[in-house]
This record gives sequence, C-alpha cells and structure tokens, in this order.
Amino acid sequence: MQKTSTFSGSAPTRKALAAPHAPKAGQVIEELRPGQSIELLKELHILTREGKLNQDTRRKLKQVYHLYQFIEPLLSEVSANGQGFTLADHGAGKSYLGFILYDLFFNVAHRGERKNGHIYGIETRAELVEKSRLLAARLGFANMSFLNLSVQQATASAELPPTVDIVTALHACDTATDDAIAFGLAKQARHMVLVPCCQAEVAGVLKKSRALNLNKSPLAELWRHPLHIREFGSQITNVLRCLQLEASGYQVTVTELVGWEHSMKNELILASRPAVANAGKTAAAQVRLQQVLDELGLSALAVRFAVT
Repeated sequence: MQKTSTFSGSAPTRKALAAPHAPKAGQVIEELRPGQSIELLKELHILTREGKLNQDTRRKLKQVYHLYQFIEPLLSEVSANGQGFTLADHGAGKSYLGFILYDLFFNVAHRGERKNGHIYGIETRAELVEKSRLLAARLGFANMSFLNLSVQQATASAELPPTVDIVTALHACDTATDDAIAFGLAKQARHMVLVPCCQAEVAGVLKKSRALNLNKSPLAELWRHPLHIREFGSQITNVLRCLQLEASGYQVTVTELVGWEHSMKNELILASRPAVANAGKTAAAQVRLQQVLDELGLSALAVRFAVT
C-alpha cells in the first residue's frame, strides 16, 4: 500500500511507458499500464516528480493492480445492464485504491466506451477527504465522491444510495473491516472485497479467558502464549468474518492478495451474493458460526459477528 513478484491471473501488458520529465532519455516504467494518468500517480506520491518508482510505492502499486484484477470483473458484471455500478471504499485514506480503480476502469480499460458508475471514498479524516475532492476535480474524475463519515454514519447517510453494489476495505485496521462488512450487509451489497489488517479485539477476549479455557479444552494451548494469542486471534477473526458472510447468504473465497514479500497483511476475502440463495448452506453456516464462538469462549462477540 523488495523484490517484485508475478501476479496470479492474466499478466498486465508489458508495454514500456516513458515517464514524462524522466532524468534519462528512454527511461521506462514497465509496471505502469499504458494510458494511466501520470499526474494522478505523482499526486498520490506513487511516482516521484521525475517519474520514478521507489521500492515501497512499487509494492503498493502491485497490490492495487492485483486487487484490480479481482474487482474489474465485478465492476463489469454489475454495470452490464447499462445502469452502472456503485462502489463504496471504506477507510479510504488518501484514496489510492479508489483513484486507481477509477483511472484503470474508466480511462484505461474502457477508454472511449460509455460506462456508468460511481465510486464513494469514505474516510473519517477531514483533511484527506478534502484533498481527495480537490484532486478528483482537478483530474476530471466526475464520478467520484468523498465523504467525511464513519462507517456507522455512512450506513444511514442520505449522501449514499440505499443499496451499494460493491464494498471494498483495503487494510482496514482492527474492527474497521467488521464495520465495512456490517455496512455491506445493511446496503445489500452484491460483492465485498476485503483485505483485513491488524486485529486486536478477538485476541483481547482470548487473553482474558485464557486460564478458564485452558481448564476446559486442550485446544486452548493454541493461544496460551502471547505471540500465539495475537496470531491465532488474527486467524480466527477472519474465519469468523467468513462464517458471518456465509451465514448471511454470501459465497466466500479466501486467497492471497500478493506474495508475502510485499505485505504480511495478505489475506483477501471475496464475498458475492448469489442470484439464488442456498438456504441450507446459509443455515449450516449460522450454526457453525455460533458453535465456533461458543467453543472458543467468544460468545461475548456474538453481536460483532451478528447475522443479518
């Protein structure tokens, strides 16, 4: 948001693109997609003023590119009827994801085509929201809005439509991913694309009940030591999120975002609501979710992972 690696899926076009104002004649940046806005990448500090990529920004760009490979088919699917799509990006920060999605989808992949859609960046830091608004206006990215709202405020806000097609949350810390899921459920999202970050809530509950659980089950050895509490807490948090989504009628896939050398927060959760619900699978996931909460002594978090 080291060493480069090849993404899964179709490889990007390897066409050399000369950076404007490059210090050396013929300098190329093969990572960039032909037709991308160089001005945008400089404004986001992904490119330097000289048009260079450093190692950190190269990693960030690779993550967004790889995420785009998953999101672009969803954008095309939901906009296939000509009515366009709505995408809400939670914890948008400087809106790296939203801006690059917009540029790649409207200005690169579908340049010259009539594609309707709107991207909402939702962020609690007012100064970042204002900067994003100014940048979108300067670049002519008309179908972008930036809202200075918490996730809870966004759920009830009239500035957003009553339903949203796609919800994204890239590296949303701790319970922010859960808030994004709650927003998606409330907005009847057709798809959710989530890359969780650091997670502490479940680990805190495990730590408090550690002594009791050690007496109840040998499985509590999985989180007896502080390091294991943190790692197991992170793992089980995402397991519970997946069960919550399945118990709410979604089909869920979990995969890697990019190679581990690029990011340790690398888990990508993809959830899609099928056209025809499978009541049996949904009911089974609801039962399993409650069983896992009970077995691990996490019943106090039942509200957090509530099914809607």
